[in-house]
Amino acid sequence: MAVDHYENFPVASLLLPARLRPAVADIYAFARSADDIADEGDATPEERLASLHAYEAQLDLIARQQPCATPMFERLRQTIARHDLPLQPLRDLLSAFCQDVVTTRYAHYTDLLDYCRRSANPVGALMLHLYGAASEENLRDSDAICSALQLINFWQDVAIDWQKQRIYLPLEDLARFGVKPEDIAAGRCDGRWQQLMRFEVERARALMLAGAPLAKRLPGRIGWELRLVVQGGLRILARVERVQGDVFGHRPKLGKADWLAIGWRALTM
Repeated sequence: MAVDHYENFPVASLLLPARLRPAVADIYAFARSADDIADEGDATPEERLASLHAYEAQLDLIARQQPCATPMFERLRQTIARHDLPLQPLRDLLSAFCQDVVTTRYAHYTDLLDYCRRSANPVGALMLHLYGAASEENLRDSDAICSALQLINFWQDVAIDWQKQRIYLPLEDLARFGVKPEDIAAGRCDGRWQQLMRFEVERARALMLAGAPLAKRLPGRIGWELRLVVQGGLRILARVERVQGDVFGHRPKLGKADWLAIGWRALTM
């Protein structure tokens, strides 16, 4: 499901119409580079935030329909103008990347969903706008799918995120099941952890299924793209269940057999 290390963008999809590939590539370049600023290298938090604020300033230029100095932002400006795309999703992405710099814990599930609203949902919104399908109903279901995908990514990457000193599992859920951050550090997959992961898997699955009707409602390539995305996310959740939540020793991945099953389930949705 992932493309490079920014998991939420379908840049490499063969189902993406050729006419939209340059636009998606331009948006992806913006998101990937901003994500790198927040996560990669050895810059200080202050330096990361300053660089992300510089990105915000470039979006302000685009909003004023003024040329941008850097090629990446100039291409983005032209793409936005050509497809009449809203700027708010891009601003939301920057907001989430800034949050990654300063926030490493989420007390409540609602806090995590707010992060997903800005880190993942903008991708679906922009894709719907590119396809001319950004109705209220479609955006609602797209938000559910994108937030579910973000949660699924968090659940499969608990160990990886811990290496960055981040915990995306809501602290209220850890407390509910008696799991402590030290258990994550130790990779402890005991009964408490398994109960926690079953709870989180069901939560993400319910969110994905709530948005899934969008995949059947949208016609053509975007509908098939979305069917594969939905089934791929559900397959990852099944993988987490298969290892009884032990994402420390068995990070869920999709193999060839999985993709055959995903394709079949996409056909029969």
